[in-house]
Amino acid sequence: MATAKKVRKPSRAAKMREYFTANPLATPSEVAKKFKTTYQVAYMCKREMEKRLKDAQQIYELTKGRKERRMKILAMTSSNTPLPSITMEEPKADPVNHPAHYKVGGIETIDFIEAKGLTYHLGNAVKYISRADHKGNRKQDLEKAKWYIDRAIAQA
Repeated sequence: MATAKKVRKPSRAAKMREYFTANPLATPSEVAKKFKTTYQVAYMCKREMEKRLKDAQQIYELTKGRKERRMKILAMTSSNTPLPSITMEEPKADPVNHPAHYKVGGIETIDFIEAKGLTYHLGNAVKYISRADHKGNRKQDLEKAKWYIDRAIAQA
């Protein structure tokens, strides 16, 4: 008598990745609501997918002219087959590298600061302002932001 193979149900993260693939304009907020999870889990899932796509595109560029490899890479980027380096586990909140209060609004504060090329003082002011309502002590964070702005004004 043959034994039946146990079929694994796709994880919630796998379902979210599939949903993001089918709905590229979906926001982490609506995906979190749809899959009954936190905003941070949906955000990390989407960010992981974007990184995977970027990695796949870089590999594709490196292998131009090598049809067999290119076809293999394209097959790996389909929604059914994850790239080998990506785990199938749901992303976890990381209090050191990606604190939850830095990710509110869909972009990490440091990404915004770097994109705008802000100086040290202005970058810190933005950091304290952006997390003031999410870290615990709003007044203290706003006072720290003001302190950094005053230093930037003094140096101007």
